[in-house]
Amino acid sequence: MEEPLDEKDLERKLKKEQKAKEKEEKKLKAKQKEEARLQVQSASDGANKSEKKQKKKGATNENPEDFIDPYTPTGQKKLVASQMAKQYSPPAVEKSWYPWWESSQYFVADATSSKPPFVIVLPPPNVTGALHIGHAIAVAIEDAMIRWRRMSGYNALWIPGMDHAGIATQVVVEKKIMRERKLSRHDLGRDKFLSEVHNWKDQYGGTISRQLRTLGASLDWSHECFTMDEQRSEAVTEAFVRLYKEGLIYRDIRLVNWDCTLRTAISDIEVDRVDLKAETLLEVPGYSNPVQFGVLTSFAYPLEEGLGEIIVATTRIETMLGDTAIAVHSQDERYKHLHGKYAVHPFNGRKLEIICADDLVKATFGTGAVKITPAHDSKDFNVGKQHNLDFINIFTDDGNINENGGPQFEGMPRFTARAAVIDALKEKGLYRGMENNEIELGRCSRTNDIVEPMIKPQWFVNCNTMAKAALHAVKSKEIEIIPPQYEQDWYRWLENIRDWCISRQLWWGHRVPAWYVTLEDDKEKDMGSYIDHWIIARNKSDAVLEAKQRYPEKKYQLDQDPDVLDTWFFSWSFPPNCTWLAG
Repeated sequence: MEEPLDEKDLERKLKKEQKAKEKEEKKLKAKQKEEARLQVQSASDGANKSEKKQKKKGATNENPEDFIDPYTPTGQKKLVASQMAKQYSPPAVEKSWYPWWESSQYFVADATSSKPPFVIVLPPPNVTGALHIGHAIAVAIEDAMIRWRRMSGYNALWIPGMDHAGIATQVVVEKKIMRERKLSRHDLGRDKFLSEVHNWKDQYGGTISRQLRTLGASLDWSHECFTMDEQRSEAVTEAFVRLYKEGLIYRDIRLVNWDCTLRTAISDIEVDRVDLKAETLLEVPGYSNPVQFGVLTSFAYPLEEGLGEIIVATTRIETMLGDTAIAVHSQDERYKHLHGKYAVHPFNGRKLEIICADDLVKATFGTGAVKITPAHDSKDFNVGKQHNLDFINIFTDDGNINENGGPQFEGMPRFTARAAVIDALKEKGLYRGMENNEIELGRCSRTNDIVEPMIKPQWFVNCNTMAKAALHAVKSKEIEIIPPQYEQDWYRWLENIRDWCISRQLWWGHRVPAWYVTLEDDKEKDMGSYIDHWIIARNKSDAVLEAKQRYPEKKYQLDQDPDVLDTWFFSWSFPPNCTWLAG
């Protein structure tokens, strides 16, 4: 028989039973709550399914035309569909907006406005082709800037335009004509070739304009510029005439980078420098076989008075046809007895003076004697000026040996003549060998031709005065360069500035506003034979008037310089003259 619980034990038992009961009640409530939730969810899901079925059923009754934008007459505000399309289609959505913006003149600046002006000149894309992603990025950034200023209360003007891109466009069109018709520009002639370039410009210029509109660029098309339109051409002529009268433009015969394929001078930036460590065979335009570079060829010049011979070495053996001197170091004991003596050219009998050029010659390098070709090497050009040497050009414009190279080699392409000269030296017993030599070779970035240093009469800009002004502007903090470490590049560039060759022997570009007077009694009839016969004028009428004043009662012929100006001669002045003259 179970003993009765005392009072404390009974109290503990009752509490334990109460807790168990409460726990069961909680479980029951939680179960009821979950059942209720599931019931509600089930009812909701049923309603949603019913709604979806109704929608799906109703969708079959939609009218597709409700999602299509109605036709909008050109220049009017876009008419939009009553229903929004389920997918975004850029052509459909963006269509008609830009013509309305244009017709509403939302982007046209007001010349009479009292608002503060804000102007951006769109860097004019080249008409060499269509716009690419880089253009799109720049346009988007400029568009954001101009729209912000316009909304901020400025009289905002964003000027569109296109660049004729002289040499770049001419090269593209020349390649196109050669590829399609197997004709060169010289086969067509100047007028027909320029007609071809204008057709190209109209085609790709129109493409660029359409692309800019498609991008939504808020440009003021009433101010559209082309770098060769009448107003811009007038500005270029004006700049040339003024700079000439101020003595900043002049004509001279100097060494230039010559492209034998394009038959024109090119700028330093259009020359790619290629380092060759040793003998290398390279493909060259116009040659069926690779041409050898990266070697040093040695040969001997016979000396007068039975003094023996003097050995020189060169990486361009064909240029020896234009040698006019041999340079040695004044302190080189081997050659002191030859100072002022002469060597004899083996192919034409020309006398070559032995001169001292300590800045050029290193007695410890090679034989210590250097051949001097003033017309075809930059360093030799300076030596030729210092020693008053003859400058003999041995190449035609297309890179063949001319009459100055002698009948034995005349008419040969320059690199064919390279091998022929070596063979001729061997026949005379003057060839002394060949070895590997590290060189830097210049190639035209546009044609891949080997750049030939050649002396040519050209128009130049004297850059010294402008360079001094630019240097002073930065040093005086009138102009601030950010970040400041690039100031050193500015100083280095401008302190070593050279005069700028601005003429190009091309057909597409701004014609040089210079006319040459050939007098009836002139002994030399070639254009440019007399430096003082040039007349700089804004047009032919002004040139005729000046010619009559300069040469009264004389018969003459007046011809404009066929050369054009370097594209960059115009580019530097594009921003200010976008509105100059046009207002």
